Amino acid sequence: MTKADLVAKISDKLGIEKGDVQATVETFMEEVKTSLESGDNVYLRGFGSFIVKTRAEKTGRNISKNTTIKIPAHNIPAFKPAKVFVEGVKTNVDVN
Repeated sequence: MTKADLVAKISDKLGIEKGDVQATVETFMEEVKTSLESGDNVYLRGFGSFIVKTRAEKTGRNISKNTTIKIPAHNIPAFKPAKVFVEGVKTNVDVN
């Protein structure tokens, strides 16, 4: 599902114009990004949490030059689904 598909479904279900739904979805995503960039996690009860994870410093290899490089510690955004969300996917989606 793409963002456009999501906007279309929400628009159809709620009877709101697609432009308004598009603006709402864009604003939601922008607020999540802004919060994570400022170091604040976003918690959505029953859905999940957008969190900032810290990756430790590690040593990597450049195979083409056969050298080692140091990858510094850094933060990455992550999503942790709520338990009810995980259970819903486990029970409703068939294993391939």
